[in-house]
Amino acid sequence: MRPAVTVLQLDTHFPRVPGDVASTDSYAAQVEIVRIPAASVGQIVTGNPGAVDIAPFEAALRSARGDVITTSCGFLAHWQTHLAALTDRPVIASALTALPDLDGPVTVLTFDADKLVAGHGAVLAHADEVIGLRPDMHLRRVIEGDLDALDQAVAGREVAALVAHSVPRDTATLLLECTNLPPYKPAIRDVFAGRIVDILTQIERARPGTVKPAFL
Repeated sequence: MRPAVTVLQLDTHFPRVPGDVASTDSYAAQVEIVRIPAASVGQIVTGNPGAVDIAPFEAALRSARGDVITTSCGFLAHWQTHLAALTDRPVIASALTALPDLDGPVTVLTFDADKLVAGHGAVLAHADEVIGLRPDMHLRRVIEGDLDALDQAVAGREVAALVAHSVPRDTATLLLECTNLPPYKPAIRDVFAGRIVDILTQIERARPGTVKPAFL
C-alpha cells in the first residue's frame, strides 16, 4: 500500500513529537519518513537558499512513494517549483507556498526571521509581518543544537508568549513556517483567535484524511 505522504526530513535527531511533520503520530494514514543525509539545520536554514545542495532532496523525491511529498523545513520554499517539476504528485516544499492564497493581514512565524527575510523576499511579498523565534527560546535551542531533550510545556509557553506579544492585533492569518511549531497550536490558539496555516494543514488540503484532526 502506497503511503499517504512522504516527508523528506533533515538529518536531525531532536525529538519529533506528535504534531511535528516528521512524527508518524501526526497522521491518520501511512507515512514514509526519508532522512536526507548531511542536510543539517545549519545548512538548510540560510539567507542564501540558492546555495543549498538540493541534489540529495532530488534523489529522495524521485524514489518517494507517498501520494504527497513534503519536507521538514520551510526554508526549502525556494525550491518549490524545482522539486515539483520532478514528479507528477503534489509537492509541498514549505507552508510558505500557501502565502499567495491567504486572506490578510498575514503574519509569518518562522524559525529565524533574519535569514528568512534575507533569502525569501519573493514569497514573503505576500506577508504583512515576519516574526522569528528568539535565539534564547527553548524550542529554537533544541532544534539548532539538535538536542535530545525537548520540554514541550516550556516550548509551548514560550511560543504562546511570543505570539501574544509580537503578532499584530489585526492579523487574520498566522502562518507557521517552521514544521516543528504545529505541536504548539493549542497554546497559540489560547492567545490568537485567527486562522492558523502550517505544513500539516497544507498536506491535509492536498490529501484529505491524511492528518489527524487533533493536529489541524
